[in-house]
Amino acid sequence: MVPAYNESENVAPLVGALVPILAKHGPYEIVFVDDGSSDGTLDAIKSLRASNAYVRYVALSRNFGHQAALRAGLAHARGECVVSMDADMQHPPELVETMIERWQQGFDVVYTVREEGRSLPFLKRLTSAGFYRLANALAGVRIEPGAADFRLLARPVVDVINDLGEDPLFLRGMLSWLGFKQSSIVYAPGSRLHGESKYTVRKMLSLATDGITSFSIRPLTMSAGVGALVSAGAFIYSLYVVYMRIFTSRAIVGWASVLAAVLWLGGIQLLVLGIIGEYLGKLFMQAKRRPFYVVRETSRDEERGP
Repeated sequence: MVPAYNESENVAPLVGALVPILAKHGPYEIVFVDDGSSDGTLDAIKSLRASNAYVRYVALSRNFGHQAALRAGLAHARGECVVSMDADMQHPPELVETMIERWQQGFDVVYTVREEGRSLPFLKRLTSAGFYRLANALAGVRIEPGAADFRLLARPVVDVINDLGEDPLFLRGMLSWLGFKQSSIVYAPGSRLHGESKYTVRKMLSLATDGITSFSIRPLTMSAGVGALVSAGAFIYSLYVVYMRIFTSRAIVGWASVLAAVLWLGGIQLLVLGIIGEYLGKLFMQAKRRPFYVVRETSRDEERGP
C-alpha cells in the first residue's frame, strides 16, 4: 500500500522493484492511494494497471494528508498482511522480503527504524530527535526514535485500525498502544528518485502535535502545575508588597520589574490557553463526525463494470 502525492515519475520504478519480490509469495496487490495529486500521478498508476492487474488504486477527492492516505490504503487493502511504504524509493523495496519473513515467523507488526546517518539534513535530524524525546516524555506511549511509516501489519491489526473512529489517527503511536507481537528492522533510507519531499516543517509540527495530544492529557496536567506554581509565586510576592507598604516607610519602586512580571504571567496564560484550545479543537473536529477522507474513484469501480 503506497500513499502518493505528486509522484508520477516514481510509481513505475517502485512497481518494477516490488513485483519480483511480491510475485514469489503468491497473489498480491499493490494499492496506490493518490492523495489529490496534480502532476498526473493517477494517470501513471492507471497506465501501470493496464499492464499489471495486480496494481490497484484509490483516488482521493483532494489532498487529505499522509496519515489520511495511509488510513485509506489500509481500508482498501485486502491481503492477509499489508505493507505500507512511500512512493519516493527512500523506503528500500528489498526490505519487504524481510518483513514478510518476519510475518511468517509470527510477528503481527514489523516496523522499520530509520538510521540517522550524516546524509540526513541536520535540521531533519535535530527536529526528529526533539520530537521523539518530547513525544516519549509526554504522549504516554513509547515510540521508537526514527520509527517510519514503512511497516508490515498483519490482517488482525489492520482490522482493528480500520474499526477505530479516532481523528486524527497517529499511526506510530497507535501501533505502540495496540500492542501485538512486534519486530523492528533498522534501515538506511535511500535517495529520493525524482521530485522533492512534500513533508514541510509545518506538516511535521502538525504531526508532532497530533502525536503528543492524541495519547495523553499530560500537557494539560503540566499546564495546571505551571499555573499553580505561578499563582503561588504571585501570592508570595503580594505578601511582600503588603509587608513593605504597612511595616516600612520605603516606597515600592521597580515599575520595570512589575511590567516584566505582568508580561510573563500573560505569556504563561496564553500558553496554557493554547494547550487547552488544542484539545478542545480536536473534540470539536471529532464531534462533527466528518469522514477521514473522501474517495473520488477506485480501481474496484472498473472491476464492477457498467
